[in-house]
Amino acid sequence: QVQLVESGGGLVQAGGSLRLSCAASGRTFSWYAGGWFRQAPGQEREFVAATTWSGAYTNYADSLKGRFTISRDNAKNTLYLQMNSLIPEDTAVYYCAGTQRDYIGRRASDYAYWGQGTQVTVSS
Repeated sequence: QVQLVESGGGLVQAGGSLRLSCAASGRTFSWYAGGWFRQAPGQEREFVAATTWSGAYTNYADSLKGRFTISRDNAKNTLYLQMNSLIPEDTAVYYCAGTQRDYIGRRASDYAYWGQGTQVTVSS
């Protein structure tokens, strides 16, 4: 099993930035593609971004392109999400996800490992 722990969430004003981190432990050799999802109150969990193990391929939700950047440091077993120009609509719990397969999936069902989530709140 792979355990994922997110950090870096918090309260930020609109226009500000946050960087989320997702630290993996356990059987990390079986963690390949990684992704971020988010879930706002009363809404379904939605895809944010994903990357392959090497980081060479990335994919983003269309509405977030240009503002969010996913990256990873495999030496540290850590996945990142840099979020810039935040808007109140970005307020949600952000989840890190991982899979044993090395391809980018945009569905929650594509991922076997999940973190507990970190709250991001953007004030207007």
